[in-house]
Amino acid sequence: MNDNTVFVEDLIDAPVADVWNALTDQELMKQWYFTVDDFRAEKGFVFRFSGQGSKGENYNHVCTITEVIPEKKLQHTWTYDTIPGNSLVTFELIPEGNSTRLQLTHEGLDTFPKDSPDFAKASFKQGWTEIITVNLAGFFKNRD
Repeated sequence: MNDNTVFVEDLIDAPVADVWNALTDQELMKQWYFTVDDFRAEKGFVFRFSGQGSKGENYNHVCTITEVIPEKKLQHTWTYDTIPGNSLVTFELIPEGNSTRLQLTHEGLDTFPKDSPDFAKASFKQGWTEIITVNLAGFFKNRD
């Protein structure tokens, strides 16, 4: 892993099938991730969503599914509609009893503009850490 890669890992208190559903069901995604209007875990499928920058900027994400191994791996590009750069996000699921070890890797961050803190590695690390260890983990805790 190089200096331009973010890696976040967490043990989620839910079986792999449930975590996979949370990653791939657009209705469940709305509860912990972003609101994605249309999503299918199919290679080549393009999905879009909006996210907010540190100063309230609206970033329109355009992502293409590049690999799907049900209940094991989901990978997609991570680009923006008007900002140069192309990166790759990989979710890997590893069963551990009734829990799931989720490993997220976000590569290619060096392809984004260097003049905005929103595209710095630290910003992506903070965002993914919150999304995985707080939002997704909390999604399953709140379902009990």
